[in-house]
Amino acid sequence: MNTRHKSKRIVVFNHKGGVGKTTLTVNIAYALAELGKRVLLVDSDPQCNLTSYLVDDAVVDDLLDNSDSENGATLWTALKPIAEAEGDIKVINPIQLSNDNLFLLPGDIRLSEFEIELTEFWGQCTLRKAKGFRGTTAFSRLVNSVATSINADFVLYDTGPNIGPLNRVILLDCDYFIVPVACDLFSLRALKTLGKTLYTWITQWSQVADLAPEDICILPGTPSFLGYIPERFRIYRGEVASTQSGFLIKIQKEIHSQIVSLMRGINPDFAVGKMNDFKLGQVKDFSSLVPASQLEGIAMSQTQNAIQSQKDQAKETFSTISTNIINRVEELDSNG
Repeated sequence: MNTRHKSKRIVVFNHKGGVGKTTLTVNIAYALAELGKRVLLVDSDPQCNLTSYLVDDAVVDDLLDNSDSENGATLWTALKPIAEAEGDIKVINPIQLSNDNLFLLPGDIRLSEFEIELTEFWGQCTLRKAKGFRGTTAFSRLVNSVATSINADFVLYDTGPNIGPLNRVILLDCDYFIVPVACDLFSLRALKTLGKTLYTWITQWSQVADLAPEDICILPGTPSFLGYIPERFRIYRGEVASTQSGFLIKIQKEIHSQIVSLMRGINPDFAVGKMNDFKLGQVKDFSSLVPASQLEGIAMSQTQNAIQSQKDQAKETFSTISTNIINRVEELDSNG
């Protein structure tokens, strides 16, 4: 069994689309890197939004065109032997980004093929078949190998907007998860589904893991709730716009009832802290700064074609969030 690397694996997760998970993940990663942390970004969304965000189009095209070859370098390249029953994972090298502390495991549209196999692997786990556990843990073992090779402090997964089998194994692999919530009614409603889904995944895996043969790698299945991030609200005269300010209170209540309470129902250690501890920060609507950063493939605070005051606000916002993440993780680790 492989020794799990010390890096902390975190996913910014909400199955609802349109909450800006990829943008949040990129900007948190850059802020962590600026604070001296080595970060491995994992593009586990078959839509490859994270890879397209950070890598030039020509490079992305080349990665996807050659992912099936001997010299492939995407997540599909690494997982293809497992998906096609040809062998174990093939370890690939990550791409080093503009910051020396940032690395990327590129996504691939063919991850959807691996996801199909995950359903069968899960079923094989319930039958105590080693093949099922090897397939279910393939993604985790790949990330572990790469995180070890670069001595990462943090691994950040970027996931698709769904509750499919790929996101299930990622959540069960993570040490912590963060929930982004837009200030609108649909995001509030989605929290109920999110909480129930996480509860089901964790409790089911606990039963499945008990069936695992001895000396075989299994997913930890113990993701703790690190916190939430309200986002995409407008500021008017220095305050949250009146039409959205009420959502901040509602979000906190729903987070407590739909996430914190359910996680504590599984294990009190899965949601430790007072409600104020769970709010890692908040991200206003940065409007044109977001597409500008996406076009340049860089954090919002580093874009060239943007107003300096907006860039300064973005830098402060994500520096605060990342500092809170580091402090929360250190505090929880010390108490654990």
